[in-house]
Amino acid sequence: MSAMEALRAARVAGVEVVLRGDDLTLEASSAPPDAVLAALSENKAGIVALLRPGNEGWNAEDWQVYFDERAGIAEFDGGLSRAEAEAQAFACCVSEWMNRNPQSSAPGRCLACGGDDNANDPLLPFGADTHGHAWLHSRCWDGWFKSREEEAASALMTMGLEIPADFPNDFGKNRSA
Repeated sequence: MSAMEALRAARVAGVEVVLRGDDLTLEASSAPPDAVLAALSENKAGIVALLRPGNEGWNAEDWQVYFDERAGIAEFDGGLSRAEAEAQAFACCVSEWMNRNPQSSAPGRCLACGGDDNANDPLLPFGADTHGHAWLHSRCWDGWFKSREEEAASALMTMGLEIPADFPNDFGKNRSA
């Protein structure tokens, strides 16, 4: 059982798991089942990592709520099938993660290939972050952007989100959570 599965099992059993420093506090109206307690104990380190906010200030639960909201809107308001809605919601999460975790580099060097600015292949600024831009050659952008998507998907999977089967991007097709 994974850390996310242990958290879900706790939630189903009516147990709220709260992070206080490096300790987990359990809150429930009745004693949780032994299997839930064992799963939480075995996965404590992973659960702590999931509940601790990342650099962008969101923890695993925040990302799950964001995903669920986007999927619900796409399905119920947008008329998509559940599978299509989840694929679209995951794409929204990838985009939001990249917005919350921008990459920047100093002007004069391509962030992807390390090459210099030159007249035949000038460096271009990508992004609108207040901390700076990612400077890239136009020929390097596709590869760099794909690696950023992979980085986002990997970070989201680490926090327990699963890549939906209908997700259109190739990078997620053969990954496991």
